Parts: sequence; C-alpha cells; structure tokens
Amino acid sequence: MSKLVHLSDLHFGKDRPDLLDPLVSCVNELCPDLVAISGDFTQRARDRQFEEAHNFISMIEAPVLGVPGNHDVLLDRPFRRFFLPWRGYKKWINPDLTPQFENDTMIVVGVNSVDRFSWQTGRLSPSRIKHACTAMSNAPHGKARILVVHHPLEHPAETKKKPIPGARKALEKLLTCGANLILSGHLHTWHAGNFTVKSHGTKAVQLHAGTSLSSRVRGEPNDFNVIDISDDHITIERYGFNEDSRLFEAAEARQFNRASEIISD
Repeated sequence: MSKLVHLSDLHFGKDRPDLLDPLVSCVNELCPDLVAISGDFTQRARDRQFEEAHNFISMIEAPVLGVPGNHDVLLDRPFRRFFLPWRGYKKWINPDLTPQFENDTMIVVGVNSVDRFSWQTGRLSPSRIKHACTAMSNAPHGKARILVVHHPLEHPAETKKKPIPGARKALEKLLTCGANLILSGHLHTWHAGNFTVKSHGTKAVQLHAGTSLSSRVRGEPNDFNVIDISDDHITIERYGFNEDSRLFEAAEARQFNRASEIISD
C-alpha cells in the first residue's frame, strides 16, 4: 500500500500564514510516500514568493513532486514570460517540469499544462501527452498510474473557467495509455469522481484539490487530499481546515476500486 498527499494552489504571496504550520504538521504526521503539488506555488511568480514556496517544501519530510501552474509564470512582465517563462520555477522549485516518482505500488507522472501564450487556459501539446504515455507504459503491470497536472481535463458544469483546448482528445489518449487517477487544481474547488470521458471502456478518477493555503477560496475551506492506494482500491480522504480547532481534519472520504468505479462515499 502507498499513501499519497495531494496539495494544490498554495499561492505564496496570497497565502494565509496562519495555515502554514498546521498544514506542514498534518502532512508530516500522515507520513506519506509522496506529496504531489499540482501547481500555482506562487501568486505572481516573484522570486520572493518562489523562495517562500521552496522553504515550505523543505519542511515536508516526504519526497515532493510538483508541476507548474499558470500563476508560476509571470503575467505582467511580457518579455520574461515569453522568453524566460520557467526561470523562477526551475531555480526555486525544480528544474524538471515533468518529474516522475515510482515505488512498488504506483507511478506518478507530472504533466506540464502551462502555456505562456495562453496564460489562463493552458495547453497539452502532443509531445507532453506522449511523454506521459511513455512513462506510464514503461511501468510494470499492476501499478496505479497517476498523473499530476495543474489544469483539470474536465470541468464541473458550474465553473466559468475555460477548459484546456482539446482537453477531451487529450484525456481519451491518456486513458488509452492507462491513466487511473488524474490529480489537478486551478479551480480552487474540491471534486472526486469519474471522468465522463471513457476510452475503450476504460475509466479514470479525476481528483481536484481546492487551495491548501491561499486566501482566494471559492466558498470552501482550505483543503488537501490523502490518497491510499492498495492492490484493490483507491481511497480518497479530503482534509479541510477547521477554523475552530485551527487544524486540518478529515472531512469526507470516497473509495474507488482499481477499475476506477466508485464503491462508497
């Protein structure tokens, strides 16, 4: 069995400092095999904000795998956004924009969905999809195949944000390549369920984290996900910040079998 913690949308520069210690303490007490962060480490991609994110990562005792979010590329400095889009991220977070992690139970693959020319909606190019597919296909049979991407590949009906262009086609390809679970953020709302898209009968679970630290909430508490992966099941727990106890606490749970069918909530 493996335990994976999924954080997203930290937004240092627009974060709640009072949540920092409770979040780090809770994550470390859970003793995960990996902490995945699905983008938006910063609010405006400033060096100081990246440094704060770097310091946060250094306090996490488990390995950390992250991917960029659109806020991790400068919006208001066009020259640097166009010609040096990843300078701050590579310096402070990771020079690898598509990192991977693998153990006996799972392979986790980071997918970069940020497009410096289409700052809000993002992009999944054929080469990025191919990279993810190659990584999943090289993993031994039976391992859970998990992708980490900032932009969701399917949006809930109530969101007003535009999805990635070509998201459905990209998702069909990733499902064909064997993806079981896709972690994302960007919307600052929580969601766990099956994608409506299937590929040759194959289904996968989409899991959105809200925002773990940012003050830019969407009517929901700051949260993160805890994912337990066994040979038979994927169990997801949402941890939300309790303003009374000042702690992150388990709030709800859902369980899927390894065919990505929901069996309890």
